[in-house]
Amino acid sequence: MKRWVRRTLVVSCLLVVGLPALLVVAYMLASRTDSQLQSSGETRHYQLYVPASYDASKPAPLVISLHGAWLYPGMQKRLTGWNTLADEKGFIVAYPRARGIPRVWRLTPGPGLDTEVRFFSDLIDAVSAQLSIDPQRIYVNGYSNGAAMTFMLSCTLSNRIAAFGMVATPVVPWDWCRDQRPVPMLAFHGTEDRFAPYSGGENFLTTEPLPSLMEWFSRWGKRNGCGAGPEDSRLAHDVELWEYRDCTAGATTRLYTLRGSGHVWPGGKKLPEFGTGPYTDSISATREMWKYFSGETPER
Repeated sequence: MKRWVRRTLVVSCLLVVGLPALLVVAYMLASRTDSQLQSSGETRHYQLYVPASYDASKPAPLVISLHGAWLYPGMQKRLTGWNTLADEKGFIVAYPRARGIPRVWRLTPGPGLDTEVRFFSDLIDAVSAQLSIDPQRIYVNGYSNGAAMTFMLSCTLSNRIAAFGMVATPVVPWDWCRDQRPVPMLAFHGTEDRFAPYSGGENFLTTEPLPSLMEWFSRWGKRNGCGAGPEDSRLAHDVELWEYRDCTAGATTRLYTLRGSGHVWPGGKKLPEFGTGPYTDSISATREMWKYFSGETPER
């Protein structure tokens, strides 16, 4: 467990170290949080976006988007473009901030993870007390270390979160996941992600072989009680969709394979390639997630 946590932290640190110093400073200055709450004796922070179309008489969906380690809510906002889509579709967006220096989501089962889970539960309560939120339409997504935290929330808070989206996910050990109830999930991952290798195995950060993304994805298919599959379809010259469709409680399970892409948020803000690797805008992870969350049919 410690080996995996150390590797995840190093991955995220390298991403930021690879960015120009001035760019990092600019992100930090522009990433001030505007809301806070008390949770487990800690002051926790988050940014909240409410579109102009918000109508308190109509309960709105809530999308919670998690930044990677060393990063900030403001950077996650710009990376994903969730606010623009919220303006179009009329949902609320929350960008929580991790604690610590460097800022990293606490994933390992134990007191740290328990504190994070309580924070997310308290965040949902706080936003729901302030705004009219539909409790059946609360969704979580994340990037890198934030994607790993999203996975852990699927294992600890699936009673409050309807669906989960992950981008550039470090492979989280399945034995950390004690909740085996079916939950809708989709993930995006580049085949040239040198930090979280798509094919598994070892790289310059690992101390032991890792499973491939397809192996990890198939475990989610089993968790969701899915039938034969997954089925494969080509969405673009560099995007394949692997999908389990016949799943318990309609918990379809999707993996978007980004051929030739690195540790990136597809269709989002392009980060320096020397840090994250090749980028693609052949598909928008943000828009595909919303289609999935809202029940729209994905592009094929």
